[in-house]
Amino acid sequence: MRHWPLTELSITTPRLVLRFPSLADLDELGDRAAEGIHEEGFMPFFVPWSETDPAERARNAIQYQFRTWGAFTAADWSVEFAVVFEGQVVGVQGIMAKDFPVTREVKTGSWLGRRFHGRGIGTEMRRAVLHLAFAGLGARHAATEAFEDNHPSLAVTRKLGYQDDGIFMHSRKSEPVATRRFRMLREDWTESPGFEIHNLAPCLPLFGLDTP
Repeated sequence: MRHWPLTELSITTPRLVLRFPSLADLDELGDRAAEGIHEEGFMPFFVPWSETDPAERARNAIQYQFRTWGAFTAADWSVEFAVVFEGQVVGVQGIMAKDFPVTREVKTGSWLGRRFHGRGIGTEMRRAVLHLAFAGLGARHAATEAFEDNHPSLAVTRKLGYQDDGIFMHSRKSEPVATRRFRMLREDWTESPGFEIHNLAPCLPLFGLDTP
């Protein structure tokens, strides 16, 4: 799409394709959300959108994507990539930033269909957006945050070499709960072989950049 080049942006890894989602991709994402993305009695998100019935979970997942599309500006952007594994959309990997040309800091967030857990997909898709951040966009920092009881997310973060960056208190379902924040500096990032970014150059002005 000439006026919205993000539709052609993608990242490929040895096993995955991360791409700006098409409407067909969103339909598949709705299926993954309806099937379930975490076990019962656990809430990894600030907004408990995944505790509704399957049909509403699917709609919530799709509507969130529409909201990110409509709210995208160079000063405050979020790209939510559909993650494709063996030809099937399996989850979402997001990367977002505010005032990126000044701060050079990105944040990440993701979810993965429950039946695809335990295969290293979560780690690989996070590596992919770190590659976009550092190799493609010229980021200096990458931050992430997770509830202290979200052990799978924390395991991915530690595996990738982030450093502790503080604890924050939040209200989750009217109960106090801590999140752990982590940060990776560009000099601590290690480029992974087989990771490639496609069609980034036409998108740079949307991120507020002339060059990385």
